[in-house]
Order: sequence, then structure tokens, then C-alpha cells
Amino acid sequence: MRGKLSLLAGVCAAAVATPVFAQSTPQSADEGIGLQEIIVTAQRQAQSLQDVPIAVSAFSAENLTKQQIQNSTDLQLSLPNVTFTKTNFTSSSFTIRGIGDLCVGTSCDAATGIHLNDMPMVSSRLFETEFFDLERIEVLRGPQGTLFGRNATSGVVNIITAKPDLSGFGAAGEVDYGKYNSVRVKGMVNVPVGDTLGIRVAGMYNRRDGYTYNIGSNSRIDGRDMYAFRASLRWEPSPDTTVDLSAYYFRENDNRSRVQKQLCHRDPTGVLGCLPDKLANETVNGNATLGGVYTATEFYNIAVGAPFGLLGLTSLYGPDSFSSAVNPSDVRTVNIDYLPTYFAEEQVYQAKITQSLGDSLTLNFTGGYTSNKVRSRTDYNLATARTMSGNPGLFALAGFAANPATAGVFGPIAARLIPNGPTGQVCQSDFDDANVGVYGAANSRVCANTSLDFDESSQRYNQWAAEAHLDSNFDGMFNFLIGANFLKGEIKDNNYYVGSFGLDYAAGVLGAAAALNPAPGNPLFGKPIFRPSPFFRSNTRSSKTDSFGLFGETYFKFDDRLKLTVGLRYNYDKKSTSARTTLFSDGVSTEFTGGNAIYALIGANSIENSLNWATADFDKSTVGVAEKWQDRSVSFKRVTGRAVLDFQLTPDNLIYASYSRGYKSGGINPPLSVGSASSVFKPESVDSFEIGSKNRFGALQLNLSGFYYRYKDLQLSRITARTSVNDNIDADIYGLEAEAILAPTRHLQVNMSASYLKSKVVGDQFFIDTRDVSAGRSDTVIIKDITLTSNCAVTSNTGSAAAANGFVNALNNALNASKGVTAANGGLKGTTPIPGTNTTGAFSICSFLAQQAAGATGAAFGGITVSSGIAKNVRGNQLPQAPEFKWSAGIQYTIEMGDMSIVPRFDINYTGESYGTIFNGNINRIKGYEVMNAQIQLNGRDDRWYLRGYIQNITNNNATTGLYVTDQSSGLFTNIFTLEPRRYGVAAGFKF
Repeated sequence: MRGKLSLLAGVCAAAVATPVFAQSTPQSADEGIGLQEIIVTAQRQAQSLQDVPIAVSAFSAENLTKQQIQNSTDLQLSLPNVTFTKTNFTSSSFTIRGIGDLCVGTSCDAATGIHLNDMPMVSSRLFETEFFDLERIEVLRGPQGTLFGRNATSGVVNIITAKPDLSGFGAAGEVDYGKYNSVRVKGMVNVPVGDTLGIRVAGMYNRRDGYTYNIGSNSRIDGRDMYAFRASLRWEPSPDTTVDLSAYYFRENDNRSRVQKQLCHRDPTGVLGCLPDKLANETVNGNATLGGVYTATEFYNIAVGAPFGLLGLTSLYGPDSFSSAVNPSDVRTVNIDYLPTYFAEEQVYQAKITQSLGDSLTLNFTGGYTSNKVRSRTDYNLATARTMSGNPGLFALAGFAANPATAGVFGPIAARLIPNGPTGQVCQSDFDDANVGVYGAANSRVCANTSLDFDESSQRYNQWAAEAHLDSNFDGMFNFLIGANFLKGEIKDNNYYVGSFGLDYAAGVLGAAAALNPAPGNPLFGKPIFRPSPFFRSNTRSSKTDSFGLFGETYFKFDDRLKLTVGLRYNYDKKSTSARTTLFSDGVSTEFTGGNAIYALIGANSIENSLNWATADFDKSTVGVAEKWQDRSVSFKRVTGRAVLDFQLTPDNLIYASYSRGYKSGGINPPLSVGSASSVFKPESVDSFEIGSKNRFGALQLNLSGFYYRYKDLQLSRITARTSVNDNIDADIYGLEAEAILAPTRHLQVNMSASYLKSKVVGDQFFIDTRDVSAGRSDTVIIKDITLTSNCAVTSNTGSAAAANGFVNALNNALNASKGVTAANGGLKGTTPIPGTNTTGAFSICSFLAQQAAGATGAAFGGITVSSGIAKNVRGNQLPQAPEFKWSAGIQYTIEMGDMSIVPRFDINYTGESYGTIFNGNINRIKGYEVMNAQIQLNGRDDRWYLRGYIQNITNNNATTGLYVTDQSSGLFTNIFTLEPRRYGVAAGFKF
């Protein structure tokens, strides 16, 4: 058993440019010249890559270095039909054959299963660190389930760490210095203790300056300061028993930025914030955002009452908070007033036991515990707002605070928001668990000349996982593998916050409006109160997953050439969440002190209901309003499997055909602060059909595969009411993959890979594109709701643009008249053309328009429909992150000089065009990009030491790898994620 396992140290992939020399068996000169035998464990046993009827690639530690693969972004470049990108909420996504992590939420399963030493990692910080002291990385393309942990619909990335070597003492180290003052240090020490015990300790440290320059602070951001170490122990008390134990720790504390750049074609009307026609280096119109709407004169006049209009900090029709902001055209230059912070920490403890039971059976057990946490903050708008000092609304606030008639209500509020008066700094909330921010303790606030619009993404996670499988190795035609696995994970305190001075200001003013309401029975009349939470908070206090699986495969080898594999798996997943979303709607808080007493307004789930003092309701799907949290529990059961028939045409040529059913469990959508969505989304499944061929023709190794997928209920995220929710769609995917290695001599190796992918939504699938809720119709008016800050669509039933516009204009005039204002004096104006669309837009109140549309007023205009938007049919659209073409090539030549050698190497990788969302279109287009790397290495005698010079991303390509479209209440800006910039440097290392 140990003899087979020792071969694994020499793994590389068919897609990898450089075959592994160490611990792999070279072919004879007649057979393959410079080709190497490659050993993988994709089927849970040591096998030659060419004998495995699965599309699998793997990288040895040596090849990770030679191809300059230091992290996950580098890893995906050389893999056919695989892409990787960072995403919006301290997470990332591997997309394999068109399927990535399109689901967003604490109860979502990953489409690509991430494993560490065969153990599934549901939530991990592995892709924030850099690779060190690995044995190999295997990437399996296609649905998995009968062999690997929990089911995965797109594939599996399995990271295998190096194990202690009992044969002798060993050590290795490397120091790397490069651009951006980058210092990388890696090292390993291997110590055998007697004949049966070995210890291995390895570590990594990485510190560098930021990739991005911030004009606002004249400093660099997006730097790194991280370290990790791993201790491993191997015990072999007998030839039949191997015990592996490991402990891993990772820590990062720096100014990593979750978002590289924010793009927007500025909407001058403020109805959308960003126009839906293209992406540009401009800044969102602040009048379309929560902070802009809720501090506008028109909002206070119409939604609260005309006297409060004096407190407006801006006008919906005037210059906005970002009107003078500059968004530099350079992807790596920003101008922000809130600097990013990033903290992550992870611990992993694992045990793996292999026990031979005679000559024909082997029992394997893998188990472990994982714990991690992350907390990241960044400038929400990636822009610097106009100064607040001297704003007329602040002078009005100071006036209300000084007026004896209103001082008791406004005095404590003004003291917290403008402690140094209207010409001093403004103070806003820092985020806190009590949801009181600036209205609570003094240390829960930050003060500046501008509104600091920033967000925070944070959570804690812990997991227990265990798996056991029994493998046979009989001499006859029949063999089997049978196993079971269990996983128990919990996400705690998952938070997404967004804060700004505008939200704090509105929380105080809306509270004051309620306190000054003389209605009989008002329990807070005359008291200083505010509306908690004074910041947006999507909070999941607990999200639990219990997963259990029974799996097995049988192998029928009819003769030396023909083999049938049949596998089945039973899946059971149970999930529960306890969550709520708050903004001016926290009914839990009651009273806070600090100077004069400040009270929290209890109740009110919307601005329109601001004078309701009933207990706040955070579960709108249940009867009554007594719920403090939305508590949900769901479970899913499913049987999946696969069948593979492979035939050995010759000792060097294998063909196979397979069918497999992939499955990913459903989950629970988070609660919304406004509106509603389905509380549960369904599981997704895929029927996968694949044919393939693995071949060697002398010095050429050529592997081919073709596949066809039928996806049912593919999980897809969208933003609604400031929160990510998930829907289900159907899709078809098919593609081709080719991987080749040419090694005509032992000095020269050339690799090539190429892939073609076609993905499309099947059947009629209708979704509202939040960028343009009119769906391009000219008979529809887009409304920015001043009470919810979302958009709705007012559509003429007769197709008349004049009727739709006339309806909105008439009702806006009616709203103005009811509040004693006019369009020219603090009221709502009429419709106006929105550039980049076929329609017009206006600020108004959607619920009021809908009420009137259902009555005589709507009929007077020929019939009017008010909806959240006109749904588009996305049938035939391409799936996100699914480039049609991808290819890579590399060449390496070894020049021997006596006991030393020089090895130059060059790689080029190309990823084709794709789309960032299911709506496709030019605005969502991600252009294709190439990455070129080169290096040259001098190896000393017996490879004991080396010197290396390298350059990565030679052309300094800043291409986009993924994008994220934000909510209507944030102005529909687009966050993009990019490649790392050009880097170069030198490295020196040793090994013995």
C-alpha cells in the first residue's frame, strides 16, 4: 500500500506544460522518449492518469513552481473549461464547464467541491492564501458524488499537502523578492523519528505593497500581510497501517480590497443611478442611493411632512453627493475616503488512517475539524463624496435642536450627528451588534468631513467532517468501493453591513417625526428617538448544515481490455437558518443613553408605516408581527450515480463513455427588509454524458473529451430589495476538450490544451433585469420609489407612452398638492427621458401609483399596470462565467552544463469572451484576455540549490475576470474583479 502511495509525490497533469521528473517513471526511448508516467487518485486509488476514464488534471509541487502558479487565479489559467474569480462578499468561484457558484447565501452549496486532503471544505479561506509544500492539486471536471465527499455538480478541486517522509531528513527553503516590495518566504523541514514516525513542518509568509494607488490618501491599498504554517505527522506502526495527522493555521491582516474597481455610466436623472447601456469610469448618481433619497428635501416633504423638508441635505433634482467625484480611468487607481481593511484566520485539524485488511481489502478513514473567520471592510462606492460641512440642512438641524419647542427631540440627535455644529465634522455609525451605531456608545461612531460610505462582510464558520470507505483488490473480475460520509457545519454571525451618514441622519429625522406626532396614544411623544438600525444590515445569526451520504462503486473487468464501473450515492442534507434584514426596522432595541436619553422607535417595517408602534416583524410569511427572526428549516434527499464503460484499444490507447447524475441541494433565501421572495430555492441536478479518449503516440500524449449536460433547476442569484436571493433555471451545456504533451527529447517539453464550450438557457425563463425594469419598452415609465429606493415600472395597457407619462405626472402633482408643495418648491417633478433607455423616469411612490392604477384614475388613462418590472425571456442566453473558447500552451527546454542546468520556460494562456450575468448583452460582456509568463532557472548540482528570475503577466493585462451588479437602492453600479498586474522578481532556494 505504501509503495503505491509513494508514487503520488510525482503527480502532474495532461494539461500541464511540464511533466514531473521526480518520483515518476520515465518511458523508455522507444515508448515515449521524454513523457512521464503520471499517477493520480481521482478514483480513490493510485492509477496512471492514462488509465482513468475521467477528465482530470493535476499539478505537482514542481509544476506549480515552473508554471508560476502561486494561487487559485494562476491555477485556472492552464485548465481547459475552468475559470476562477473573486466575488463580492469575501468569497470566490471556480467555474468548471460553465457551472460556477451562481448561488449566493449562507445556505448555498458550492457547485465546485473544494477538498483538502480528500476532506470537503464547505467554507474556507484556502483561496486567499498561497500554495506551499503541496504534493499535488487535482482538478476533476464533471459531476462528482459517488467518490468525493458531498455532491458537486461542476467538479472537484482537491488539494493534497505533502506528507512526512520516513526515509530520511530533508529541508527546503525559498526567498522571493519582487515588484511592489513583495517578499515571499517558504520553507519546510522533514524529520524522521525512528523507523515508523516522521514529522514535517512547513510555512509561508507573504508581505507586499498594494497593487492599487489611492489618490485620496496618497497611499497604496490592496496589499498583503499573511502567513501560514502546517505541521504533519505520519506514523507507520506496521506495513499495513498508516496514520497521518496534520494541523494548519492561516492568518491575514492587511488592506486587501474585495473590489478592484467600480464602473458606472452615470445617470443624470438619478432614477437609476447608473445607465444600462454601457460601463464607464464614472461615479453613481448619489440621488439614486439610500443615503441620497432618505436625506432629500422632496422625501421629507412628501413621505414625512412639509415642515421636515427644511432638514433636507440635498435635492433629488440637484447636485448629488458624488457629482464632483472622479473615478480614474486606470483600473489600479482609485480615489476613496475609506481605506479597506481585511482580517482572516483559519485552523484545520485532520486525521487520515489507512488500514490494510489482508491482501484484498483496505479501510480508509478521513476526518477533521475546521474553524475560520473573516472580516472585511471597503469603501462602498469607491469614491469620495462632497464635504458635508456647512450644508443648509445641517444648519436647519442645529436650529431645531436650539428651538425650545423641538430641542427635547432634536437636541440629542444633533449632538450625536454634528457634535461640533453644522460647520464641523459629521459623525456616523460604526457597525455594532446592538444596531444603534452613532446613537449608542461613543466608540460606535466615526467622524469626517464627508459621508464615509463603507460596508462590511464578516462571518465565523466551524465544521466537523468524517468519511470512511472500504476498497477491494480482488484478483477476479469484480471489485468494489463502499463508503459513508458525514458533515456538520455552522456559519455564525454572518453579516453584511452598509453604512453612510445619510442613513444615520434619516434614522434621527424619521424618529423625530414620530416623536413630534401628536396622535393620541403616542407612547414616545416628545422624546428623543431614532429609527434603528441606522445602517443596512443583513444578519444571519446561524446557518447550519447537516449532510450525510452513502456511496459506492462496483468494478467489472470483463477481460484485460473492457471494464464497467457502476456507482450510486444516497444524499441527505438538512439546513436551517435564523436571519433577519434590518434598516430603520429593528424592534429589539429599546433605550440607550449618552448625554440625553435616546430611545429606539419600536416597530415600523417601512417608511410608510413609520408611525406604527407595533413590534417589528422580521418573518413576513408567518401570521402576526411578533417574529424577531426568520427561522427556516429544510431537508433534501436524492439518489445519484454514474456508469462508465472503458475499453483499452491498445496498451497506449483508451476510450470511454460515461453517464453521471450530479446533484446540489437547495437552500433558504434570506429575509428581505422590504418586499418578498420565495423563502426556499430548489436543488439543482444535471445529467452528464461524456465520451473520451486517452492516447500516447510515441512522444505525443493526447487526451480528448466531449460532453453534454442537461441541467435542471440550476441555482442563480439576483439582487432584490438590497439582498441576494436565488432562483432556478434550466440549461444545456456541451463542449470539447483537448490536452496534449509533446516530449521528443528529455530536454524539450511542449504542452497544449484547448476547449470549446456552449452553454444556453433552455425553455422560457422570465426574469426582471434590475438594470432596466422597462425591458426596453417605450410605453413604460421607470419610477424611483422615494420610500423604498427601489425601482418599479408603470406601463400603459394600450402601449401608449403618452398615457404612462401622463398618469405619473398627474399623480405626482396630486401628491404635491396633498402635502402643500409644488414641483418648483420642494415637490416631485414630472417624467424625464433617461439616456441609454427607450423610456422616461421619475421619482414617486410605487404603492400610491399602484393603488391609483387599480381604480378610476388608471382607467382614465386607458388602463395602467404598476409592477416591479417587465420580465425578459433569457431563453438561449449564455450562462455567466462560461467562455466559449480557452487555450494554453507552454514550452520548456533544459540546457545541461556539466553538473548544473539552465531551464528557460514560456507560457501563454487565453480565456475567451464571456458574460457576467444571465442577461448577457454588451454591458455584461467580459472581454477575452491572454496572460503570458516567462522565467529562467539555474539549477545547481543535484538540484540542491537554484536561482530563478521570473515575470508574470508580461503585458500587464488588467482584464476583468468577473463582475457583480449591485441593487437599485445602491444605484446599480458594477463591481469588477481583475487579474493581478505584471509582477517580476528573483528567487533563491535550496532543497536536500
